[in-house]
Amino acid sequence: MTDTPAFLKDAQDLLTEQGFIASNTWYHGTSSALVDSISQQGLQRSGDKALKAAAKQTMATIGNSYTESVEPVFLTQSKELAFYWAEQSVRNRSVRIEGDEQPVVFSVTLNEEQNAKVRPDVGAASLLMLEEGEHFMAFLAAVYEANNFSAPEIDLMSADRLEYLNKLGMGYYDADIDAASIALVTA
Repeated sequence: MTDTPAFLKDAQDLLTEQGFIASNTWYHGTSSALVDSISQQGLQRSGDKALKAAAKQTMATIGNSYTESVEPVFLTQSKELAFYWAEQSVRNRSVRIEGDEQPVVFSVTLNEEQNAKVRPDVGAASLLMLEEGEHFMAFLAAVYEANNFSAPEIDLMSADRLEYLNKLGMGYYDADIDAASIALVTA
């Protein structure tokens, strides 16, 4: 399990038998290297331009083409889960980009109309079948158990769409999010 800082541990306030409670406040975990950019420009779909450029360069070096996809902004109801994904972002960036980066979490406050457009990340089913997904499911199980709930039992192929959001805390917003709606979460 990751060593989530105490000020980000919020599962005890959000977990129920049905999963994580949602509100109009969401969280996004990423690398500290992106704080200035996000603070100025907001959260952009497919936002880590440096990582995408590094991947494109690597593919060009080995003679393959690289097709960039437009990904939504990934969100979760929990600071604790956002921190997990922030750690993954730092790890992924460290493979291609040198620097001393730390995991950070942003809060995202959406108005009622925007909030209605947050969707369950059902596409995560493919991720969850990989080793990376197995690590997340183990982390998630530990969060549930630390808060006196049984780990979620989900059949990834037949699960109801909302289970991805409610039980796994995996959601997305398919538009850029303005900087005015975002704040860095600090202790």
